[in-house]
Amino acid sequence: MDSYLIQVNGHGDHAPVLDVHLKANGNSISLGKVKGRKPRWAVRASEMSKKTFNPVRAIVDSMKVEPNPKKAMISLSLGDPTVFGNLPTNDEVTRAVKEVLDSGRYNGYAPSVGYQSCREAVAAYYSCPEAPLEAQDVILTSGCSQAIELALAVLANPGQNILVPRPGFSLYKTLALSMGIEVKLYNLLPEKSWEIDLKHLESLVDEKTACLIVNNPSNPCGSVFSKSHLQKILAVASRQCVPILADEIYGDMVFADCKYEPIATLSTNVPILSCGGLAKRWLVPGWRMGWILIHDRRDIFGNEIRDGLLRLSQRILGPCTIVQGALERILNRTPPEFYHNTLSILKSNADLCYAALSAIPGLQPVRPAGAMYLMVEIEMEHFPEFENDVEFTERLISEQSVFCLPATCFEYPNFFRVVITVPEEMILEACSRIQEFCEMHYQGAEGAQDLECDK
Repeated sequence: MDSYLIQVNGHGDHAPVLDVHLKANGNSISLGKVKGRKPRWAVRASEMSKKTFNPVRAIVDSMKVEPNPKKAMISLSLGDPTVFGNLPTNDEVTRAVKEVLDSGRYNGYAPSVGYQSCREAVAAYYSCPEAPLEAQDVILTSGCSQAIELALAVLANPGQNILVPRPGFSLYKTLALSMGIEVKLYNLLPEKSWEIDLKHLESLVDEKTACLIVNNPSNPCGSVFSKSHLQKILAVASRQCVPILADEIYGDMVFADCKYEPIATLSTNVPILSCGGLAKRWLVPGWRMGWILIHDRRDIFGNEIRDGLLRLSQRILGPCTIVQGALERILNRTPPEFYHNTLSILKSNADLCYAALSAIPGLQPVRPAGAMYLMVEIEMEHFPEFENDVEFTERLISEQSVFCLPATCFEYPNFFRVVITVPEEMILEACSRIQEFCEMHYQGAEGAQDLECDK
């Protein structure tokens, strides 16, 4: 019979040493001395968590200012259309969810890419002759932000780079850097209604470029690209063989004098992952229902990208099943007047805000054509007491209790972003306070020079 002898040697401050002998068939075999592990706590945050950085939160959280207690706070900073209650979703949308909840049929797990019937509903809703879709081309996600995350994760490896608009939605950079993906910023041109600087864009492409992000309609700019400009963007992507990640969460949210063109409808060979969802157009961002539409008519993505998206979707087992169950009805039974009324309110607010801010010396708003935002240039030379847009917006809060996001949050200093989903009377009051603030601090050319000399 085999026997085992384990002898522990150790004293004082030294770790114990295990002297292991194995006795087999009467013969003793020494396995040597093995230093034992002294247990200790060593819990550390992951490298991924350390690389995760949201520039909006970092900037806003560092703005240590208190609003003017004599004036009610007006926040024009949050891109959530539900905050003030003036833009409720349609009754048909809420009824659809209530009926699904009452049915008790959608309380279990769904496939990680979404129910087949729901994918069919999304495919049918967005399919068109120029860009046909089937259920297999749809991945349902937990909001558009997860759609963007999955699209980035399937297209790019650590060490590669992606092309991101400047100014642009901060989440692209937050996600990419956490994955070890480099971000290259291409410029948008305010003097051309925020069109892409195509020469600058193309100059950034190299052998490590994994994809190009195109956000249309735009957050934070409120711009909408024309058909001809989208075709020029596609020409660059085609020449450079770079796939497109299209952030189209504001798709169809364009004003009456403008037309929205899904970029996939104009592509003959560039493969596109289009990300969208219910959040903005249906005014339910908290319901977390998004999707990826796979447009790949030349089979450039092939099975590789589709299989990759399937595997990635299995990490959190898909979006809310209750909302999935209501999706077909939401898409097909929401009355057209609901969309029309929402856009009428946004267009009216945009026009009011643009007109009011255009009349203020030192500010240059850029007229929006869709989405929920408006960007305003600060002519900093006329406000020499402020170092930058962050200081300008901090003082706007402390003196006038109006909160606009400094565009440094979007990699574009000396602008600020206004959210136009607030009630009309709040837009007018906010613009009035911004005017009072600017008149208080504005310096003409001579005054600005004098102040600089005093410094």
